[in-house]
Formats: sequence, C-alpha cells, structure tokens
Amino acid sequence: MDVQRNFFIFSFLFISFLLWQAWQNQLIDNKINKTNFTFDFINEKKEKNQIFVKTDVLNLVINMNGGDIEEASLLAYKNKLKSSKPFKLLETGSNFVYQAQSGLIGKDGPDSTSNNERPLYFCKKRFFELKNNEKELHVPIKWIGKNGVIYIKNFIFKSGQYNIKVEYSIFNKTDKSLQLNSFGQLKQTINLPKNRDSDSENFAFENSRGTAYSTIDNKYEKYKFDSIADNKNLYITTKNGWIAMLQKYFTAAWIPKNTGDNIIYTSYAKNNVAVIGYKSSLITVPPHSNRTIKSVLWIGPNIQQDMALVAPNLDLTVDYGWLWFLSQPLFKLLKFLYNWIGNWGYSIILITFIMKAVTYPLTKAQHISMLRMRSLQPEIHKIKTQFQDDKKRTSQEIMLLYKREKINPINGFLPILIQMPIFLSLYYVLIGSVELRHAPFLLWINDLSSQDPYYVLPIIMGLTMFFIQKTSSTSRTIEDPLQSKIMNFIPVIFTGFFLWLPAGLVLYYIVGNLVTIFQQKFIFSKKIIIN
Repeated sequence: MDVQRNFFIFSFLFISFLLWQAWQNQLIDNKINKTNFTFDFINEKKEKNQIFVKTDVLNLVINMNGGDIEEASLLAYKNKLKSSKPFKLLETGSNFVYQAQSGLIGKDGPDSTSNNERPLYFCKKRFFELKNNEKELHVPIKWIGKNGVIYIKNFIFKSGQYNIKVEYSIFNKTDKSLQLNSFGQLKQTINLPKNRDSDSENFAFENSRGTAYSTIDNKYEKYKFDSIADNKNLYITTKNGWIAMLQKYFTAAWIPKNTGDNIIYTSYAKNNVAVIGYKSSLITVPPHSNRTIKSVLWIGPNIQQDMALVAPNLDLTVDYGWLWFLSQPLFKLLKFLYNWIGNWGYSIILITFIMKAVTYPLTKAQHISMLRMRSLQPEIHKIKTQFQDDKKRTSQEIMLLYKREKINPINGFLPILIQMPIFLSLYYVLIGSVELRHAPFLLWINDLSSQDPYYVLPIIMGLTMFFIQKTSSTSRTIEDPLQSKIMNFIPVIFTGFFLWLPAGLVLYYIVGNLVTIFQQKFIFSKKIIIN
C-alpha cells in the first residue's frame, strides 16, 4: 500500500465531499398527516387601519383588522452591506406576504373562520414609541362584541429585546360561559419575487427558508415549504412547544404559554402561501369573570443565548448542519475571543493558532512518518521490482517493512481526518451565525461571512497550498509523471472552490497553511527528527 502516493488525493476528495454536503443544505423529511386545518386570513386593508410601533430594536406595523403584525424591521441590522435601510423581516406586499397572525377562534372567538372575518380593533393612538428612558412599552388594542364581551389584545415590548409578549384579556360580562381557542400562525409566500431573490446577499438563501417546530417529544424539526405546497401537512398534538419560520440569520416564532395541549399544523393557503401555526385546546371563560391568554412572539436575529431564554430549544433554529456538536462549541470559543479582541477576523486568526496548537502532536507524527517513509523508498522500489507480477505480495511486503521499521501509515491521515471536520464546522459557523453577518476585517474585507469580492484571499490560499505541496516530503515521492501533474493541479482546483466560500473561512485556511509551513520546517530540522 503506497500511502504517501494517495495522501493529497484523499485530502482533495474528502474536502470535496464535505463542501458538497454543506452546499446541499438538505432539509429533513418528517412523518406527516394530511389535513385542511387552516385559518386563511390575509390582511388587505391598509393605512387607515394600521398602528405603528417603534422600540430601540424594532419597527412594527400592526393591522387593526385582526391585530396581526404585517411588517417588522430590525433596526440594528441593515438590509444590505453599506445600506442605510434596516432589514425587513415581515412584510405585506402585492407579490410577497410574510405575516405573524394571532387571534381567538371557536364558538365565542372574535376571529370567525366561517366567513373569514376578523375583529376590527380600535386604539386611542396610531403611533407608539419606547423612549430611551423606558424599559417597557404596552400597546393595547380593544374590541367589543355584540354581546358586550370585551377583548383586549396587548402587545408588550421590552428594551433591547426581540421577544414580544402578546396577551389576550377577555372580560365576560354575560350570564353564559365563553368557549374559544387561541391560535398563532406565521404565513409566507413560498416563491420569492424575482427582484428580492436577485438582491439576496446570502449564499443558498432560498434553501435556508422553511418552517420548524418543537414538541414535547421532538426538540427540533424542520419542515419543507415543498411539503406544505404538496398538501403534506402536519397535525401534531403536544404540550408546550413552538412553531417558527426560518431563513438565514433570522427567525419568526410563536411560543404559546398555556397549560393545555396545542395542535401544531401546517397548511397551503391561496396565492402560494405556506402556513405554520398552533391552536390551543378549548378555553372556557365563566360568566361574569375575566381571563388572560398569553403567548410570545419572537421576531429577530438568531441570537442563540437570547432565544434559549425565550423557549427551550428555540436556539436550535441556528442551523449548523450535521456537525452542530462541533460548530456550537467552536462558535462559543470564537465569540469569547471576539469579546476579548473586538474583531471577528483577528478572532478567526487566533482560533486557527489554537486549533493548530491542539493538533500539533498529530501534525508532528504525520510529517515524521512521511519522512521515514521517504527514507524507505529505495527498499520499497526494490520490493516492487522483485514482486512486480504479484500486487498482493507487494502490498504484504511493504506493510511488513512498515511494521519492522515501526511506521504507522495511518499517522499521515489523522491530521486531515481531524482538521477537516473543524474546517467544515467553521464553515457552518460563518454562514449561519448572525453575529458574523457584515462583520468587517481589514482593508477590502468588509464582510467575513461572504466571499472575497476581489478573490485575493483565495489566490493567496492557493499559493500557500502549492508551496506546502512542493516542500512536503510526500510530493517528492511521487514517481508517476501523470500523478505528479494531477497533484500539481489540485491547488488550482481548491482555489476555484474557495472563490465562493466566506472570506473568514479562506482566512482561516490561509493562516492554517502558514502555520503548517512553519511547523513543517521546524519538524524537518535535525533536532526534531532525532527527538
């Protein structure tokens, strides 16, 4: 077995496979139940029925016809790099709808499902603002039924927070009990408008959109828009739980706060709209009494530590792929370094040094193994000549030679097996963590989460890789001219791969290559070999 001859080819194939896996961004299929369960409310009344809410982090538009949030802008996040406009998460337009709806249905619920009517709430003010010296803002809207029952829907905002408390207070002044159910749902047009799709700054943005839910039995599960469009809908009964709509960096989610069961459902509404929501179990309000029904709505960036406090497992909406168990601690370490340094680029450089220091014993074993294998090339050549007509015997003799000289060929593969999962984990961190969105580094690198606009870093990466290949002992042992040409071409292929990868990931690889060059020279010195 000629291990050194296949080392770089193995590396190339392994990285290619991992990158292919990352680019696919496959969503998980689930067991489903078909149902027509839906509340197909689309708010169309504009302007005169709207109220406006501004906090230090949110700008919202609430439609008084139903009390739904039909627009939401995140003030701390720009729509695009170098843009002055805030990022709009929820919106309601002629060709695209993304709304957060909620209401009370059932026998005595004001949101009628039979004729698609919504209660028209009223409010004393049209504009609410959370002042700098205020910690909390209440936005109450009111509706009175024909029987005199008073329904107050109160939105509660807190300074610096993206979770909104939505409380229904029901005042039953009648002599009969009221029976109703609460619901919260998110609806979004499945197909993005052409102008919105072309302006998207996010790699594989379309594939990142979809729905997700959490139940008492299943902490986190994704569900495709395609499945909803095919009417393969969810109908799950659970206690607690939550529902969400996902996209890269940002999430909208409803979290019911009740003691009974909830039904989690999806449906396909008119105009190519996907819906995911929850419906509570039956709620009874006795005569001449009042009751409050609570829920929480998250509208904001995927800030993991904040989301984890809002609802269990809500932080899992940050998609780190199948290597999440590596990506999560890696992100925590990266954020710790950022809090200390104050620059994500320098944090990536420092984490590269840390990773290289941790894997140094393996790197040392790898290079020493390759050097010792190179010194055995004359004997290997002799074995190949002696048993040139018996490949099986040739492999057996070479392995006996390795065993006699106490050389383990696997040592050449261990560093790549360990470093590649770290590499891919960092890839997921860079493309999935909102903290690195639009994060600048130096000079022309003004967004570490997107590709280098001038492709300077990928070219530097290719040059460092070519230098490592030329100076390593492995490349010197390749005797086949065709194989040698293939090996020389691998850095070019890798450079092509890295042209579209996040600049932060390319930076990580460049620094790693430079450290490898230093380690290689250090290990190849006589002092290290003797030791």
